[in-house]
Amino acid sequence: MNRVTVWTVQLYTRSAGTGIPVVLLHAFPLSSAMWLAQREGLANVCRVITPDLRGFGGSRLGDDEPSIESMADDVAELLDAEGIDKAVVGGLSMGGYVAMAFCRRHPDRVLGVILADTKAAPDPSPAKANRERIAQAVLSDGSDVLVEEVLPALIGPTTKERRAMVFGRVKGLVQSAPPGAVAWAQRAMAARPDSFETLGALKVPLLVVVGEEDELSPVSDAEAMARAVPDGKLEIIPKAGHLSAVEQPEAFNAAVADFLRTELGAAR
Repeated sequence: MNRVTVWTVQLYTRSAGTGIPVVLLHAFPLSSAMWLAQREGLANVCRVITPDLRGFGGSRLGDDEPSIESMADDVAELLDAEGIDKAVVGGLSMGGYVAMAFCRRHPDRVLGVILADTKAAPDPSPAKANRERIAQAVLSDGSDVLVEEVLPALIGPTTKERRAMVFGRVKGLVQSAPPGAVAWAQRAMAARPDSFETLGALKVPLLVVVGEEDELSPVSDAEAMARAVPDGKLEIIPKAGHLSAVEQPEAFNAAVADFLRTELGAAR
């Protein structure tokens, strides 16, 4: 049974299941709604906790300067509010950036790490400039630029061709993203540091997941992250693009469940 809670840290959170706590952080510019299949499919393996990152979904944006680190600290406060000392922390795309920042800032609270369709390298200058361009366009003109420029790259060609309902669901989530949160998150992501040193310092198991059709964070980026950690595990999801957890939820859930059982002793 899903539970919905709102904490003083202003992260609106959906949770399901019992057992090892697993925090899953959503992609840009979506919300925790993207994790529906994970809350349903993993609840018999672990306690799935899916917050809306600040400004998205039901969470307030606040007045802080754009920062991935602030988002990571929000997650730590959420764990405090939930009475959780340590958790598996995972994220997809932007959520992966936040998960790596969490590992950097709160390493003693991490049981394991799941990084999906994300990258440890910082943005090169052209990418930073493009994020600022999109931030300004959203603030002045609304979500049209997201639908025209961001949405097409989120979904792989197989999903576009064969899964119209999935594409429509993602489009709806993109269109509902608040402009202020979109601009804030773009600027936070543009300022993020290199995280390979963070990965190299991990003392816990790491699972890297990537859609084989992901063009934004391709398989080569996933391989580099997995190599950064001794015994890092890599799982490539067939016929999925950047949103592997949404496009191929059964395969994604199977990879996560196997990781939790073999590496962290989750219930079978």
